[in-house]
Amino acid sequence: MSRYWSAVVRGLTPYVPGEQPKLPNLVKLNTNENPYGPSPRVLEALRAETGDSLRLYPDPNADRLKEAVASYFGVAPKQVFVGNGSDEVLAHAFLGLLKHERPLLFPDITYSFYPVYCGLYDVAFETVPLTETFEIRPADYARPNGGIIFPNPNAPTGRALSLADIERILAANPDSVVVIDEAYVDFGGETAMPLVAKYPNLLVVQTLSKSRSLAGLRVGFAVGHADLIEALERVKNSFNSYPLDRLAIAGAVAAMADRDHFERTRQAVIRSREALVKELAALGFEVLPSAANFVFARHPQRDAGELAAALRSRSIIVRHFRQPRIEQFLRITVGTDAQCRALTGALREILG
Repeated sequence: MSRYWSAVVRGLTPYVPGEQPKLPNLVKLNTNENPYGPSPRVLEALRAETGDSLRLYPDPNADRLKEAVASYFGVAPKQVFVGNGSDEVLAHAFLGLLKHERPLLFPDITYSFYPVYCGLYDVAFETVPLTETFEIRPADYARPNGGIIFPNPNAPTGRALSLADIERILAANPDSVVVIDEAYVDFGGETAMPLVAKYPNLLVVQTLSKSRSLAGLRVGFAVGHADLIEALERVKNSFNSYPLDRLAIAGAVAAMADRDHFERTRQAVIRSREALVKELAALGFEVLPSAANFVFARHPQRDAGELAAALRSRSIIVRHFRQPRIEQFLRITVGTDAQCRALTGALREILG
């Protein structure tokens, strides 16, 4: 029935999310979800919100959440934009801030949704190769462009860029918007939020999916100069007035308020990651330095696809990207210590 499709749809190559398999006793280490549940205060807020008021629309501006984010980062509410997961926030940035005559720049190995947005919104782009050690080199971005975007830490590599390096990119590109996608920053990266006051061309995007264990609630936000935020609001209000429902707003506000839970769970993930890196190295894996809640690893003697299949047969799922330069790497989410032990035990068996 594709004869009914528009030309736009015909040309799209959609993003493929990590698999959500329905296997019994699954050790799920493929989608970078937090192994620890959300703050009890979030669950309490969600329960309080489930009542007769659900017949009413949510606040289209989600002012309570904008105030919570603004207060957390020490900015004004007019510098905050919120959306249905950071994916939606990024989508609006692609259309509202990154679509220009000159090409958008992003790394050749990065979040695979970026080229998808370019296809959807007809954004010209060029990829900038990471170094041989899979790092972003700031000097490579000092060239004509219509915008720059990259995750920090980068995904799927997990490597982080210093604030000084980010500042070099910002200073070299005063006429372009630079979007730093900080989905994983709380696990060891350095947030670029302090640079927002100095650089009106900086947009920092974060999510509550990873470090606040709310992947199921879909809440993301951006912080930047009020002019950048206004562009996002204009796109959002031409697309969907109510991207965040009442439960998402209430849960997100509670999550931002519970700093103790956030700190405790993120430190637990960091500790588990360091232990996992040691275990993988002992098994002969080369593991890239990670500042995220996942590791990117390859074994010099074993094919990554075969390792992923062998793990899967033992009900352990990791992510394998069949793309140039990284087809021999596995991206492994940091789970609980018990899940990490199950993984390394299975790998020990597979490697013989």
